[in-house]
Amino acid sequence: MSAILIKNGHLVDPANQKDEVCDILIQDDKIAKVAANITDNEAQVIDAAGKYVMPGLIDLHVHLREPGFEYKETIETGTKAAAHGGVTSICPMPNTKPVIDSAERIKDLLKRAKDAPVHVLPIGAVTIGQEGKELTDIAAMKEAGAVALSEDGKSVMDTLVFRKALWKAAECNIPMFSHCEDKSLVDGGVMNAGAKAKELGLPGITNAVEDVIVARDIIMSKEAGCQLHLCHCSTKDSAVLIKMAKEQGLSVTGEVCPHHFTMSDDQITEDHGRFKMNPPLRSKEDVEALRGALRDGIMDAISTDHAPHGAKEKNQSMKKAPFGIVGIENSFALGYTELVKKGYLTLSQLVEKMSVNPAKILHIDKGNLAQGRTADVIIADLSTEYAIDTNDFFSKGKNTPFEGKKVYGRIETTIVDGKIVYQFESEK
Repeated sequence: MSAILIKNGHLVDPANQKDEVCDILIQDDKIAKVAANITDNEAQVIDAAGKYVMPGLIDLHVHLREPGFEYKETIETGTKAAAHGGVTSICPMPNTKPVIDSAERIKDLLKRAKDAPVHVLPIGAVTIGQEGKELTDIAAMKEAGAVALSEDGKSVMDTLVFRKALWKAAECNIPMFSHCEDKSLVDGGVMNAGAKAKELGLPGITNAVEDVIVARDIIMSKEAGCQLHLCHCSTKDSAVLIKMAKEQGLSVTGEVCPHHFTMSDDQITEDHGRFKMNPPLRSKEDVEALRGALRDGIMDAISTDHAPHGAKEKNQSMKKAPFGIVGIENSFALGYTELVKKGYLTLSQLVEKMSVNPAKILHIDKGNLAQGRTADVIIADLSTEYAIDTNDFFSKGKNTPFEGKKVYGRIETTIVDGKIVYQFESEK
């Protein structure tokens, strides 16, 4: 029996209302004991004095790019990046080549990921080839291991097709992850419509591009009785609409990405692809609304929409560069620095947004460090400031505007199924 004993760490486990200094004994892949002053002469000891111990993070929204775009990212590099960021479970989106749109392709993805250092929980496409016309075999994909459905990268613009998908998802009891973007309203936009877009001479993307589909999908999910999760929400009215849905008792949740609660469009310094993401960086008013929505429990989760690209693709004008930002390796640090240190959330609430609530959305038995639960555990140093450095990234993608940003919340150890899969001391 392999054992790890984490000593003297400050445990933050909101699922069990724990916020205290104690020890955790891990045996094989399970939490064996949580108590003060545990002794085990056979266990590998990790002294976590002065550090914080938390359940592993769960990222609902990741792009691994494999198969088809391995020059951007692979399952190997993407899952190592996840471990580096303290993310022990990830949900890769299906917009690969070929699209993950069948039970066979779900199985192939899981086979490719069988030796990954973190849990890979696939999301299946809503329509075949993500062409928006013919529904995939949703029941078969769920049976094969899909945890959710999404047409991420685009919306199902045909409302009748989407309606049928929601009804089928409800029948199969699988959540629908909605990419909210009215393609007809984008109209060539590359960044948020506003003063900065005018200053840079770039076409803008209005908030309505997102808000119209958020409203549509909430209404449609209500009719179908389907669990709806709204991806990468970026506008103040997305928060208003989700609040209204919750007040009606609908099964609607929303996620916010770190870049959307950290940066506004007025902080874009030049016309460069590292600032281009979808949805775009929004106004200060939107940023503040998203922070408030996270604080008030309107937005349920923090996910990254980790979207790696090649350096040449991103090192050009926003007019030509693809949309996307990497984020899985610094999501916790940005959350802690921007939300906890600035008083929007407590550390326990941040863990809820990044671990407990994502587990609930997926209906999986994670985000919980009680005795007998799976030993997905992270240890973080919250007191040492450091600068984000893409040279330290395990991801192939370096496309981020946060290079050099000073943050707190370095992940020091990541444990998955009772095995250490990342330690800061061994960083490349």
